[in-house]
Amino acid sequence: MHFRDTYSDEYEMYEEMFDPVKNDRQARRSRRSRIHPASKERAEIVAELTDEIETELDGGFRITYQPSKYEATWLLQSLLPFYGQTLITDVLALIKGGKEASVYRCRAHPSTGLDLVAAKVYRPRKFRSLSNDAVYRDGRTVLNENGKEIKATDERVMRAFRQRTGFGLRVAHTSWVMHEYTTIEKLHEQGGAVPQPILSAENAILMSYHGDENVAAPTLHEIDLERDEAERLFDEVMRNIEMLLALGWVHGDLSAYNILYWEGEIVLIDFPQVVNCHGNDHARAILERDVARVCDYFAHQGVNRSPGKIAGRLWKRYAEIPLRDRLADASVDFPPDED
Repeated sequence: MHFRDTYSDEYEMYEEMFDPVKNDRQARRSRRSRIHPASKERAEIVAELTDEIETELDGGFRITYQPSKYEATWLLQSLLPFYGQTLITDVLALIKGGKEASVYRCRAHPSTGLDLVAAKVYRPRKFRSLSNDAVYRDGRTVLNENGKEIKATDERVMRAFRQRTGFGLRVAHTSWVMHEYTTIEKLHEQGGAVPQPILSAENAILMSYHGDENVAAPTLHEIDLERDEAERLFDEVMRNIEMLLALGWVHGDLSAYNILYWEGEIVLIDFPQVVNCHGNDHARAILERDVARVCDYFAHQGVNRSPGKIAGRLWKRYAEIPLRDRLADASVDFPPDED
């Protein structure tokens, strides 16, 4: 295994190996004896992460979930900020593995007032190789680790970002994470049906958990609804699409696969691909795709609506009028579609 020259790139050692959903037999065949002999300090760090803290952190903290060796390194290092700020006390289970990130059920620290929380841990290489990611980034600002816009006048950072250097890729990754976190934060403040954001870190976000001790909330595509409930939840999805548009954004990947269902309520998730509806030439097409996917699911639940009419009406209302009027109109109830 070849190590990069700077310790700041330690995550990249594991990107090809880390996949918590797959069988970890291949990872187990990798041995620490392959570490570059000239990298003693880094080798010691890796040994600590992969062996000594695979299930235990400093101070004797132990986690219930049993990750594979390389997943442990990635997982625990990503979650260290949440441990350090006494927001979580245990990692209980993997609840969702995906191409861009995995989500874990965690035990919350009593000081949070919560019992369980969800930690979403991102996979940088998958972010960097996301198909057509430029389509989503078009018109978006670049955000730093605090969720603040990096100004165009910061030539060093913006040049690295444009040239996709190692540093530039880290900047892009941070911006990707923070776009999701800040979008959830803004929607939650507006009363949106989204997880409650708790804290963001370099490679993870902590948010409210939906489900119970044994099972996480399923996604909507796994649920068959009664007609009355389907109509109510369809209106709620559209209310959230409208709320997001009022803030100037399109979800970018919305479907029944990205909507949780729990005890009769829904929660929209997965916002890293949010699209600027005023600075992205593809925004209207992406909105139309989001609405069509939602309508397709609800059509199977007996709620037949015209996605083209809905998307057109929403686009006209929020993308073709001044910002102050959009925000003033944000509280307007979503009207029923005409059959």
